[in-house]
Parts: sequence; C-alpha cells; structure tokens
Amino acid sequence: MSNQRRASGCMFGLAYGDALGRHTEFKRYDEIVAIYGPAGPRRLQGDPALVTDDTQMTLCVADALLAVGEQDSLTAARLEPQLRKRFSEWAVSPENNRAPGMTCLRAIGRLAEDAPWIEASEHGSKGCGANMRVAPAGLAPDLSDETRAAIAQFQAALTHGHPTALAASELTAFAVHWLRSGLSLTDLPAALRERCHDQRGTYHEDWLGSLWQRPGVESPQQFIARGWDECIAALDRLNAALAEPDNGGDPCLATGEGWIAEEALATAVFCTLLHTDDPLAVLGRAAATSGDSDSIACLAGAFVGAAYGSDAWPSSWAEQIEYAADLERIGRAWD
Repeated sequence: MSNQRRASGCMFGLAYGDALGRHTEFKRYDEIVAIYGPAGPRRLQGDPALVTDDTQMTLCVADALLAVGEQDSLTAARLEPQLRKRFSEWAVSPENNRAPGMTCLRAIGRLAEDAPWIEASEHGSKGCGANMRVAPAGLAPDLSDETRAAIAQFQAALTHGHPTALAASELTAFAVHWLRSGLSLTDLPAALRERCHDQRGTYHEDWLGSLWQRPGVESPQQFIARGWDECIAALDRLNAALAEPDNGGDPCLATGEGWIAEEALATAVFCTLLHTDDPLAVLGRAAATSGDSDSIACLAGAFVGAAYGSDAWPSSWAEQIEYAADLERIGRAWD
C-alpha cells in the first residue's frame, strides 16, 4: 500500500467505517454475525452509501479549521464561532436524521441560542461524540503539539465537558497525527500511554477557561488528571486484550462498547491492531461490534487511512460514499 495522500485516506476511511457501522449499530453481536459473519460487513451499501452524524460532524470540525486559516496562532476566540456556526447549521439540517447523540443535540441547541459555550456544554458527558469527530485536529498541518492538543480538547468541550472526553479526544487526534507522520500501528498503544502520563497535569486554560470549576474539584490539574487516568485504564484493557490470542469474537467484550470516549478509542485501536495488514478486515471487524459500531469503525478507518493513505481503500468506494466531494476537498487541502 502506498503511503501517499494520508489525509485523504483518513477522511475517506472514517466515512467508510461510519457507513459500514451504520448498518450494525444497535444490533446484538449475534444478529450481526447472522447477517455478515464474524468478519463483519465488507461492502458499502447504497448509492450513495450513507454515513451518520459521525462523518457529518467531522466535516463540521474540518471546515471550521479550514475557515480560520493560519492555525498555529489559533485561539479559542477565533475557532469557537466557526465551530458554533457549523454545529448549529448541522443541527437543523434535514440531513441530520442519522440517530445523532442527545448530548450533541442538547449542547448545540444551547449554542444556537447564543449561550456561552461553557454554559452550553454537557459537563457530565464523556460520550464518544467528543472524539468521533476529532480527526481533522490530527490532520491539520503546521501545529505545535500544544496547539493541536488544545484544539482537540476544545472542539470536544463545546458539547462534552467531562475531562475524559477531553483527554480521549486529544489522544484520538494525536493517534491520527502520529500515524499520518509515519508511526507504526503496532507502536500506537505505547505512544498513547506515554502521552497520558506526560499530559496528566496539563490544563489548557487559555482555551478551556473555567470549565474545570465544579463541586468537589479543587484545581484544573485535578480536573484533567481524572480524564487521563480513565484513559490509562482503557489502555490497560487494550494491552491486556492484545496480549491474548484473537478469538475472532466481539472486540467490545475486551475493551468496551464504545459509547464513551475512552472505550471508543480503545476498541477502535484494538480492531485496527487485530488486522494491521488488511484495511478492509479492520473496518469489517470494527463494524461487527455489539456497541457503538459506527463510531468504532469510523475511528478505526481514520487510523488505518492515516497510516496507509488512500490506496488502502477500494478505488470505487470514493465514488459511492456520501459527501465524497467534501471528503475529497478536505483531504486534498491537507495532503
């Protein structure tokens, strides 16, 4: 597989995974296996093959980042209006009919009413809606690590205010960034764990402001450390699962169902590492999960596409997937 056009490979990969997982989300594992077998779905369905809110919101984040232009001097004050605008437009779009998450809908409803974003955010939510859309923060070029981390956490915080949502979103963005930059898939778990330890006390106050302030929390460092600790616990489960032979069954049994951010990351990485030499097997396995199948497969597709580039995917799929023109436009901007 070619290592070229990795941003395009990532953007199309996440959409392909999302489209495959769309048909298996909310199904029991035995139902999925009865239809597709344990390898899961391997062909796009429909023309176009429809995606879910995961891809739609990823496009919102990508377009917000493209709209602000020079990004390493980016601030929350510049990015927030762009995210607010695109999230609010998505929320009322007639195409927003793909079982979107209630956390996103509630928070964006308040954003659309001009509430300050800290008041709009669902402070107790660490749902995977925070990190299923964060891949563009990993793809955007010429960012310092600090700015990339702040962007990843901030886009999450507009809807999901839990510290684990922030930490898992940063990890997901950095996974995309590292893989796109040449990190081996097999080295990813160790890199994620190291990031957890290095960033445990880092709170991006210029971006997150007073988000940390809530009963029982004495400092921003205490607030964010909880998120990193919960991500480390998820990575512990990932490492334990990787140490065992693959039984060919439901990956969610080992690393979680993916409804929450740290589990979506861990299970997507797990599926990716079960089939590092076969991108379609990654997507099928990620979609053949008993949990949040579309988000798990969306993230797995982003990781494989960032690692291997556009040639990882069947060429005909690019003509079949919904939002193909937008995915192509964004990918080319960052390739």
